[in-house]
Amino acid sequence: MTGGFLRIVVLSVGLLAVPAWAQNAPPVRVAGAVEQLDGGTLTVKEKDGETKSVKLAENAAIYGVEKRAVGDIKPGDFVASGGVKGTDGKIHAVEVRIFPESLRGTGEGQRPWSVKSEGVMTNATVGTVTQSSEGGVVHVTYKDGQSEYTVGPEVPILAYVAGSRDLLKPGAAVLVFAQKQADGTLTTSRVTAEKDGVKPPM
Repeated sequence: MTGGFLRIVVLSVGLLAVPAWAQNAPPVRVAGAVEQLDGGTLTVKEKDGETKSVKLAENAAIYGVEKRAVGDIKPGDFVASGGVKGTDGKIHAVEVRIFPESLRGTGEGQRPWSVKSEGVMTNATVGTVTQSSEGGVVHVTYKDGQSEYTVGPEVPILAYVAGSRDLLKPGAAVLVFAQKQADGTLTTSRVTAEKDGVKPPM
């Protein structure tokens, strides 16, 4: 009786844990061109030709992107930078994104970035911005530490700006991080879209 009861308890705990695990599952990255926005469902055709549909939350935030320069990065800004660790041991930015206040804290920290070999993604608050012979040097802090990276003159710097669903027109480039639901559908509360010809990092 006792053994059977324990087995039932363990099984019940395991079943109860599944939804929590699912909620913590990594987001699904959807990047490509808009095929259509039908009601609240956004259909995106990715580079490999695969088509994915994402259901937008009723109050989903839509952001456009605009070009910026190193001089636009200010102390206190919350930024995300994908970079590559060079042979000199320093991180060299490949892209920099300046977040609006509403997205402060998004993905905070430093972690491997699979987009590039030896890639590093850093989401953090800017402390100082100085200049070197290679470009701007951005020193940042995050909850578990601090880091710095060089931003060369060729590195694209983008700022997220408030947009609307009008940006989600056929052919527009979009980037979405969606959550996969138990029934397999994808949902999201945020979309980053092309604005005036400026595309989000893909």
